[in-house]
Amino acid sequence: MTVDTSSAVHYHLGKFPPPQLDYARLMPVLLEATAALARYDQMLRGMHNSAIFLAPLRGQEAVISSRMEGTISTLDEILQLQAEFDDDDEKAASEYRVDVIETALYRRALNTAQRQMEEGRPLSESLVKSIHRQLLSFGRGANKSPGEYKHEQNYIGARGSRKVSFVPIAPEHLASGMEALFKLAGDDAKPVLLRTALAHAEFESLHPFEDGNGRVGRMLITLMLWQGRAISTPHVYISRYFEDRKDEYLDRLREVSANDDWDGWCEFFLAAVAQQAVRNLDVAQSISDFYDEMKPRFIELLSSKFAVAALDYLFTYPVFSNSRFTSKAGIPSQTAARFTRVLLQEGLLQTVSEASGRRSAVYRFEPLMSRVRV
Repeated sequence: MTVDTSSAVHYHLGKFPPPQLDYARLMPVLLEATAALARYDQMLRGMHNSAIFLAPLRGQEAVISSRMEGTISTLDEILQLQAEFDDDDEKAASEYRVDVIETALYRRALNTAQRQMEEGRPLSESLVKSIHRQLLSFGRGANKSPGEYKHEQNYIGARGSRKVSFVPIAPEHLASGMEALFKLAGDDAKPVLLRTALAHAEFESLHPFEDGNGRVGRMLITLMLWQGRAISTPHVYISRYFEDRKDEYLDRLREVSANDDWDGWCEFFLAAVAQQAVRNLDVAQSISDFYDEMKPRFIELLSSKFAVAALDYLFTYPVFSNSRFTSKAGIPSQTAARFTRVLLQEGLLQTVSEASGRRSAVYRFEPLMSRVRV
């Protein structure tokens, strides 16, 4: 297909990393972002298990980041798929829309990357290819060389249009471009927030894969901030800010190549971190407060030493199948079955789907879901 590149911005070959940044301009927003992230991180450190509280937020990040690429799903759909199928269960493909599967793969890829980094694997080109391979293992991108860099020139433009707005780096220059990107990512002489800002813009400008670049690039933000110890756990998500300002987000990225405006991009990125950290803090605080509210109620209602284990399970999996709850919550199956009946009677659980044949009933912990559908 012939494309129209007459008005397109072309990749800034030979101009990365930028020789200097305007620190006088960036310092106020850098300090604001650093402080906001530190407040958010302080709260995460105070949680007895931030992974329990923030598991639904990672699902919401997957939904929003995927939606920016035109993949439409909801948090309820993602969590219901997770409730009924294992990550490697191919039966899910016949039960759920492709968009839902693709979004679930985003969540799975980020979880896998986190686990591998915890086991000592560095944030590297190899890990990025691994993330991409898992992200595109099913769906519309499965035929677009998962885990491999592009071999032909790709273009960025409006979906379905032949008019190109941006021409990424050519394949023959990609190897040196990725090498420069990861060299900067590991440069401890630069503040981690600025390194992450520069790396994200560069990754999106390189557009190293045939498909999935936006989603992988946004995952890298979380992983870089975590690796650089800007945050103690990988639960910082800023896709919501980018989606709310999508036109400005794309314009700022293009301005980097069009006019060497790295300062404008960094200023935008740091504002995103600052504002989204405040937003995430509010949601995390709401979840934590709700947990504290529910704990004595569960203990009273369930009258069991397993009451807190049940509460923790519902906070981690607010949409769950009855069979998994009775087999994987660390609670005796008969006790878990009684818990489900009590919580349904109290209106704390809602039925998503009734048991049918060999399929277990699926329930939703709606009081928590209402707090994370943001």
